[in-house]
Amino acid sequence: MVHNLFFADWNQIHATILKFEGEGVVTRTFRRLDPERQRAIVEAILDEAIEKGPTSVNIKRVADRAGVAVGSLYQYFNNREGLLTFATRLSASLMTDAFQLIEPYLRDMPLRDALRAYLMGGMEWGDTMTGLIQFVARAAYTGDPALAKTVVQPIADAMLEIVKNLLASAQKRGELRPDLDLDAAARAVNALIIAVGDSHLLPYLNNYFCVTDESMPLERVIDAVVDLVVRGISY
Repeated sequence: MVHNLFFADWNQIHATILKFEGEGVVTRTFRRLDPERQRAIVEAILDEAIEKGPTSVNIKRVADRAGVAVGSLYQYFNNREGLLTFATRLSASLMTDAFQLIEPYLRDMPLRDALRAYLMGGMEWGDTMTGLIQFVARAAYTGDPALAKTVVQPIADAMLEIVKNLLASAQKRGELRPDLDLDAAARAVNALIIAVGDSHLLPYLNNYFCVTDESMPLERVIDAVVDLVVRGISY
């Protein structure tokens, strides 16, 4: 299960559960479960969300995965809508936490290597989470106001922040021009990376962006993108 990395710090998950309880997303009954049972249920929800997308979670399949009765899930989340809200918000946390996990490793790399690793790693990660990626893409590209605040904005902020930090680290190492408008450059680089990455993960976007085709392999485009960025903002 790819999301195992997400559970590196269960205390963080528990803090999220406490927050959700205060907001009425989960019940006190769920919060008071023993950690192993909580973890089994959370993993079952995430597995289902990753495969199908958070808004297509099947409660019976979640119950089967977690080894609990369907009725128990309703004691933990009140209703189907509550469980879907939990799945949606936890899925967004899964993605933002993944960025936080990899950023320290990328910051220590030369910018060219860091950008390539970030782009390639993001696409490889996304290839294993088809349902989740498609859900996030629908939320981002259709402009659903109900998901803009809880899903799109946290993920968008996390992606922009990681690019800003990579550029800032490179500038401190003397790789970039000292007069570079770091904030503006970060936004431009972030947008370019998203266009390339999303065109790979969502083929219908590739029809518009024309990133790859039979004569243009992805690796060649990635090399060109990284070279364009590094040459454009370095000495």
